Parts: sequence; C-alpha cells; structure tokens
Amino acid sequence: MTIKQKYSLIIFSMLSLTLGSCKKFLTESDPSNFIDDQYYTKPEHARSGVNAIYSSLRDPMVSGFGGGAWLMTEFATGQAANDLGQAINSIYVKDLRNTADNGYGLTYWQSYYRGIGNANQAIAKIPGINMDATEAKKLLGEAYFLRAWYYFTLVRLFGNIPLITEPVKLDSEQLRPKQATPEAVYQLIVNDLKTAEASGLPITDASGKASLSAVKSLLASVYLTMAGYPLQKGAEYYNLAAQKAGEVIDSKQYKLFGTYADLHNPTKKNIEENIFMIQYKTQIIPGTWQEVIIPNNKNISAYSAEAGAIYSTEDFVKSYDAADLRAKEKQFFFTQFTHQDNRNQTVNLGGYFVYKLFDDVAQTSTANSDLNWSVIRYADVLLTYAEAANEVSGPTTPILDAVNAIRTRAQLPLLSGLSKDQLREAIWQERWHELCFENITWFDMARLRKAYNVATKTFEPFVGHRFSYGPVLTERELLFPIPSVELRKNPNLVPTKGY
Repeated sequence: MTIKQKYSLIIFSMLSLTLGSCKKFLTESDPSNFIDDQYYTKPEHARSGVNAIYSSLRDPMVSGFGGGAWLMTEFATGQAANDLGQAINSIYVKDLRNTADNGYGLTYWQSYYRGIGNANQAIAKIPGINMDATEAKKLLGEAYFLRAWYYFTLVRLFGNIPLITEPVKLDSEQLRPKQATPEAVYQLIVNDLKTAEASGLPITDASGKASLSAVKSLLASVYLTMAGYPLQKGAEYYNLAAQKAGEVIDSKQYKLFGTYADLHNPTKKNIEENIFMIQYKTQIIPGTWQEVIIPNNKNISAYSAEAGAIYSTEDFVKSYDAADLRAKEKQFFFTQFTHQDNRNQTVNLGGYFVYKLFDDVAQTSTANSDLNWSVIRYADVLLTYAEAANEVSGPTTPILDAVNAIRTRAQLPLLSGLSKDQLREAIWQERWHELCFENITWFDMARLRKAYNVATKTFEPFVGHRFSYGPVLTERELLFPIPSVELRKNPNLVPTKGY
C-alpha cells in the first residue's frame, strides 16, 4: 500500500475494545463508507473514530505459518530459535541477513502509518464536533497517546522516518513525504504524550483504553530512550524518566502479579500488573499468535497448525540463575506438555518454548484465544524507574526496592551493597530476564548499544556481539531497513544505511 492509498481515505476498523461494546461495533455501518465531510459530525463518530486508531496495534500480532511481524524484534536479539522453515522473514533476521524486502518491516510501516493517519483524522476533526467538551478532550488524549506509540515504535525501528501530523488528501505534498530527523520525531512524541497527560484520562481503565497511567508509563520509556542512543540526552532525561515512572509507582494503582501464571491469564486483562494491552476477545477478535509459540507438529495442541515459529535458545534460558523461578518448567518456558489425544501422556518438546505467552484453554480445548497482549506492564515500569534513577543518583533504597520486587517474585536474593555501575548491569539483566519475548529486549539493545552475553552473563558492545549460534552484530543492525516497497513508491525516501 502506498502513502497515497493510506491517506486518501479515512480508514476505520470494526474491532471492539470492550466486551460490552463488541456486538455494537461488529454490527454498525462501516464508517469507511462515508466520505470525509460526512464523518466526524456526531459524538458517536468521535468515539468510533478513536476506537479505529487502536486497531493498527493488532496488525503485527497476526501470526501463522509465515510467522508474524512481532517476531522481528525477537529474532534480532539472538535469543530466539525457529523450526519453521517457510518463515523466511524470521530466518533472515535471526541470521543477520535481513533485507529491505522483509515483510515484517513492511507490516509495521504500513499498519502503524495507517494508525497515525487515523489519529491525525481524529485530532483534526473532533474539535469541530458539537459534543461534551470533557469527553472530547479525553478522546483526543487517547488519539495523541496512540499516535505517540506508533511514532515511538517506528522511529526506533527505522530511524529517519516521515513525520505526518495532519490528514493527507490527494492534493497534499505529504503524499510522498520526506524523512524527518529522529530529534523531530521524538519532540512530537513528547508533545503528544504531554497533551494526553493533561486530557483528563482516568488513572486506570479496565476496558483496555488508554489511561493516565499508560501515558505516564510510555512517557517514562520515551525519556529513558532519549537519554540513551541515538539522541544521548543523558542525565536530564534519565531524571525525567525516573520522575514519570515514579508517578505510576506512587499512584499505588498497580502491583506485580503474585504468580507468573497470571501473565497469561485472560481473567487478568487490563488490571493489576497489566497497564496497557492489545485487546482480544474469543470468538470475536481472538489472538492469533498461539500457533507460532508452540512446537512444530508435536501434537500437543487443539490448534490444527503447530508452527514452531519461535522459542528460546537453550543458551538464553541457561543464562538465568539456577534458583530463578522464571526459568523453571511452566513459568516463563516449558519443555514438556501433554498429548492432544491423551492428556495423561507427556510429550518432550525438544526446546524451551515460551509459556509466558501461552493460553492454556485455547491450546488444550478451544483453539480460540481470549488472551490479550501486554504492551506495558508494571514490571517494566519498576525496572525503568530503577535504571533511570540509578543513573541520576546511584543506589538508593527506593531503587533497590523497585528491582528487588522483581527479584523477590523470581525467588532470588535481594540486591544490596552494589556500586552504581554494578547495579546498572544488575538492572539490565533483570530487564533481559523479566521482559524477554515481549518486544522490548531489542529496543533496549538499540538504546543502550549493548548486548547480553549469555555465556559470561555480562553486557558487551552491540557492534561486534556474537550470537550464541554464530552471527555477529554490525552497525547496520541498529536499525531495520525502510521497506523496499515504500522506497519504490516514494522517491523522497532515503534507504537505510547498510541495506
């Protein structure tokens, strides 16, 4: 899809955000049938238009025998393995032979710019609707939050990207936009999140829509990234990251789950540890990544397709402390499961598959997942606070409390008596071990310019780091390539260096 195609129409999705509104959203008239001057004229248009912005979050999660775009950043860490021979996009990333023709990158680019286009429409049109001012402000807050999320992901993946902030029409110069600097993109992201922060959003939202806590959490992550590479803004932005993460912690609205099983428990959607999630609903909008996280044709699942598209390398699992609960069977990983025809029979899987993403009910009976995908969870906020605050002040009791909360759940000894440098790497290690396979680790690698050596359990420079199975990272792997399809359609785009 070209930029012209993406922005010449208002693109809306009929996907629901909450259980109560699923039927309504799936039966109402498709707003994309209306032309621009017919839509965004009523309050209900504003709500459905903002709901449409969320739908692009799901696109990279679509998975099957070709893999799925969300796998891209996991294979780029060197900590993931694959038994799915036809998942060429995964294999090229895993073996550091990626090209601009990779379909995963194209999915992110097209889907997230579609989300940005829908956000731009909402931001431009909602102020002109005759509706309750407080509600309009909240809806705009959601739109700004989502636009910030899409741009934050795209700028980290691709570097210099087009910055489009208004609806694009057929006669617009932005049909073939030039690229902006990362600095300009980050400034928009920060401005959008500050606007969302002041929009009156509730501090939590159990329906799955954006909340004030989600805004603050994302802003903390943005500041943490801006403190590191490529902008290298340093101490001031570490301090800002610590402040925003600290505000979420101090609100006392969230807590770590008491058990890792709750990380993949559909009854725990949007509450407790889950701050912001991609929404799914069984039989209506089921999650589709379950097929790719189970072993290839081991006959353990109710799904007809068992893809084996991603699992952990043995070396990464063995990098956990021997006492770490997360590395134990059926905590974060699993190596055995029951046979689909006889649940009393045990099947050895031949690898460390990702149990933290596993929907037990879907896998054993329904083949229709009700599990949400967690985008921001409280464990990440705690570790963001700990890392950022340590860079500002060195070890303090609140910093140690934050990281030790993660370690206590993992049944590991509390950290104490560490220097600033020692605590820095201890926090990084907790991020690697706690947030693995959640589309976070590669982004940490890129902002830190560091990679985790699973053999020595230490961190080393990104460039020159050797994956445990052989390939060596180079400077070009600090970004993913702008898709060749977009380069052909828009001559104003400059290809990513090294591709």
